[in-house]
Amino acid sequence: MLQEAIDLRVNPSDETIHLGPLAVRFLLTADNSGGSIAAFELIVPGASRLAAPTHSHDHYEETIYGIDGVLTWTVAGKQIDVGPGQALCIPRGAIHRFDNNGSRDVKALCVITPAAIGPQYFRESAEVIDAAAGGPPDRAKMAEIMRRHGLTPAPPQA
Repeated sequence: MLQEAIDLRVNPSDETIHLGPLAVRFLLTADNSGGSIAAFELIVPGASRLAAPTHSHDHYEETIYGIDGVLTWTVAGKQIDVGPGQALCIPRGAIHRFDNNGSRDVKALCVITPAAIGPQYFRESAEVIDAAAGGPPDRAKMAEIMRRHGLTPAPPQA
């Protein structure tokens, strides 16, 4: 039986981070879950692409649950549409990215297990994306941030 008091509340993190047109709203972080899970809501406006390079992560799975709209994930070279009520688990080591190919905004829930990544990665990425002022972000800076937070950028496509 748990002896210490637990601060139970809805959305204990509840932090929104803007990465250009995208928004990431953290609901749970490693600090809220003993490191077992991180969860964030992802909002991707219509006709938007992931600004960060295609990447993989070796230390956690990422599960996507579609809430509204359709997000196209490219995982290991295969395109997979994730719409409302659908889930996709991206295994460790799988190279992936996403795009919103439609005109409708997308909302998805992303769950990271274990919680090996959190808001700090997105805060640092937002700085680089915002500094690009709508152009492509500095790939070397993004790659450095990604590596520090346990993501592996994929080599650029020819």
